[in-house]
Amino acid sequence: MVTLTERAKEYLKSVSNGNFVTLSVKGGGCSGFQYEWGLTDKPLSDPIDDVLVVDPIAEMYILGSVVDYVEELGGSFLSVKNPASTSSCGCGESFGI
Repeated sequence: MVTLTERAKEYLKSVSNGNFVTLSVKGGGCSGFQYEWGLTDKPLSDPIDDVLVVDPIAEMYILGSVVDYVEELGGSFLSVKNPASTSSCGCGESFGI
């Protein structure tokens, strides 16, 4: 379904503070859909690597994706490599299918 790199797992565990990180998709952004990150203490589905919970509605939009934590000169961010994406914006926060 969704794979986390080791760097992403470490980062998510460091920011979750004992909760679960959530990943969902909402309409909007410059390419049609936008990734939305959050925290919850009550997951609605089974967590991936005991840290990430994917919104069941978002599953069809991000199936097969790989989440990585990237550190660059300009900053650090979570990167979603989504095989279903046909377009994306420059910042990587939104995508089209």
